[in-house]
Amino acid sequence: MDTGEFKKYIKGDKIIWVVLVALTCLSLLVVYSSTGALAYRQEGGNTSHYILRQLMFQGFGYGAVIFMLNYIPVSLYNRIANGAFFFAILVVFAGLLFGRGGEGTGRTLPLGFASFQPAELAKVAVIMWVGRLLANGQKDPRLLNLSALKIILGIAILCALISMANFSSAVLLFGTTLIMMFVGRVHWKFLISVLGAGLAFVIVIYFAAPLLPNVGRLQTVRNRIDRHIHGGEKLSEKGLTQDDFAMIAINRGGIAGVGAGKSKISNFMPAAYNDFIYSIIIEEYGLIGGIVVPLLYLIFLTRGGIIIRKAKRAFPIFLATGAVTVIILQAIINMAVSSGAIPVTGQPLPWISWGGTSQLFTAFTFGLLLSVSSETDEETQAEVEQNFSPDGVLPDEDILLSKN
Repeated sequence: MDTGEFKKYIKGDKIIWVVLVALTCLSLLVVYSSTGALAYRQEGGNTSHYILRQLMFQGFGYGAVIFMLNYIPVSLYNRIANGAFFFAILVVFAGLLFGRGGEGTGRTLPLGFASFQPAELAKVAVIMWVGRLLANGQKDPRLLNLSALKIILGIAILCALISMANFSSAVLLFGTTLIMMFVGRVHWKFLISVLGAGLAFVIVIYFAAPLLPNVGRLQTVRNRIDRHIHGGEKLSEKGLTQDDFAMIAINRGGIAGVGAGKSKISNFMPAAYNDFIYSIIIEEYGLIGGIVVPLLYLIFLTRGGIIIRKAKRAFPIFLATGAVTVIILQAIINMAVSSGAIPVTGQPLPWISWGGTSQLFTAFTFGLLLSVSSETDEETQAEVEQNFSPDGVLPDEDILLSKN
């Protein structure tokens, strides 16, 4: 396949493609560096194992995006949205029953040949389902109010289930939903009421946690919040924790960093290649790397906003809004945790952190946005061609230039 033929399959916003490639390059560099200790513990010192695995899954991700752009119309996501959402609820519930993870959290659902985090599937399903309901509600204010009630009820159920295994993913989905509803012209008073109810629920759970049975992640979430509030108590019987090491990594990075592949702190952090990868980036590449990463996501946000403004139909607008929001919020959470701005929680840095099937679901999210971009471009081009008429247009040689 020559270059010209290959370019036909690379559709959508070209700048987002550039951002994806840049994130991939950064991911491979940092994952290779941060998985050295893990390779010696689990792969007999084969340091190339994890970078090859990362490269393989990101390759699958690129393939999934290209397939979505060329063979799946955006309208199909509208038709399957209801089924995808209810399937996500079933999978999340199955993860709680049969999943495995730290302290039996049920974060990962084993399938024999592979495993994945149900919350990652839920992110994609929520974007499609909320987008469908909001699009249907644009026809009439009463329908929009009914759609808003359905959304809140469904998201409340899903987030309640997810919070038992992964509290931060529940917060991420809740925030994404609220932003999508805001864009969908749901009345601001309703949104404030929902936000207030959500915050009140979290506060009640926090203070009631000592009185409740140790179900899911309640005690873990409370302990992490307490540790963040009482930041002076940095040392425990187990010594330094991961957020302590993250601060040390950032301090070592300085302006220019210690150099690519020269991280030492990653050897002491179990999640250096995942939840705390941003701190390793700063350690190796310094303030420069710490600025480049959020800048790439800022470019993605800007281009996503342009795609949303260019889209003309309701469902693609909300689909693109959800895709942009979930990626940006997840990136903010990861970087905020690594820099100590918020309590420790488990959210990978999109398309940079090491991962398997989570990379594929992230690719699906990028694919949704690029699909909207591609179809919008095609619709615009078709509209221009349809409205163009050569009648009355002078040939080039007959056009007279006015002289001053």
